[in-house]
Amino acid sequence: MEYTRDLILINPEEEAKKIIEDIRYAVSHVLKKRGAVIGVSGGVDSSVCLALTATALGSDKVIAVMLPEKESSGENIPLVNKLLEKYKVESVIENLTGALGGFGCYERRDEAVKQIFPEYDSSYKMKIILPENILETDKLNLFFLEIISPSGEVKKARLPLKEYLQIVAASNFKQRSRMSMLYYQAELRNYAVIGTPNKNEHQQGFFVKFGDSGSDLRPICHLFKTQVYQLADYLGIPEEIRKRKPTSDTYSAEQTQEEFFFRLSFDILDRIWFGWESGVETAQIAKALGLTEQQVENVIKDITRKKNTTEYLRKEPLDINSIIR
Repeated sequence: MEYTRDLILINPEEEAKKIIEDIRYAVSHVLKKRGAVIGVSGGVDSSVCLALTATALGSDKVIAVMLPEKESSGENIPLVNKLLEKYKVESVIENLTGALGGFGCYERRDEAVKQIFPEYDSSYKMKIILPENILETDKLNLFFLEIISPSGEVKKARLPLKEYLQIVAASNFKQRSRMSMLYYQAELRNYAVIGTPNKNEHQQGFFVKFGDSGSDLRPICHLFKTQVYQLADYLGIPEEIRKRKPTSDTYSAEQTQEEFFFRLSFDILDRIWFGWESGVETAQIAKALGLTEQQVENVIKDITRKKNTTEYLRKEPLDINSIIR
């Protein structure tokens, strides 16, 4: 197979038609629900899923749920409102700040941050990052903590394992609280919950188990982010959403998915992954993308490591009687 940059591209019209038909059948005949609930963030994935679901079921059978908390980006709700204007979908806003405070989400996280930076308090912003581009290094994922003072001063330090685990465990209350609220809104109406992960997130483990992985149907889980953007263009998702950098909306400081997890732009990551998955030789992928073979190999190793180390996230709970020693 001759490998080119455009080999990854789909026919968005055909793909959208198939997904719409599958959503309609799955919700009505498999899940036997009256409609669907979807959490919307102003990002491209949830926007595409809402557009497809509203088209499949009708706008009157879809509820868009906004789930802000005190550290959410102020851009989220205005962007979602632009989407709702286009698709005429009813929305609900559920502020999760109180629930997260009850879980001790912020307090538990900040306790760990202060172990690294004693001066840190609620006036600061923070995030976890992976500072090195995977094209340039084959090192394992080494996480750093970055804090930003009220005056804009930035400090960064390597995260020890204990503090890293506490920050992540506390922050995961956010995704699990969102899932709980989505199921409340769904069960209130006998609706299904539509999940929004793409292939990058699902297969590399960029999700919280029983958090944003919790759903009844995942319409775009088979699509690379690059292909999701194709659907967004075809469906006419508002330009502000299509041009917005993908974010995790987890930490108080603004953070892209690339700096937190993927370490590379989707434009390159997806094309390397697609070629590798299709059995294309490393040399062909490198030539088509203007990279060195070593750079391509670095990315493939990183994908493989992440898939292997996050396999437990994709497993169903183990039945003790089914374990084979």
